[in-house]
Amino acid sequence: MLFNSNSKQKSPKRRFLLILGVVTFISVTALGLMIMFWDAMNLPLADWQRYLCGAFFIFYGILRFSRLLKKDDNES
Repeated sequence: MLFNSNSKQKSPKRRFLLILGVVTFISVTALGLMIMFWDAMNLPLADWQRYLCGAFFIFYGILRFSRLLKKDDNES
């Protein structure tokens, strides 16, 4: 359960790792979107290569976030 009032408060280490995981998710996903849609980056790639590379970064960000949520649910 996401908001359980009976659960103990997270330790500062766990809270830091949660924040770091969320920042990593946002950063990697934003990088993927920048590679895909920001033409000012001037990457020497064809359009299909840019989209493939950007999609890989977005997929990796979602994978990291899902692992973060899965790990957090199991430890409650």
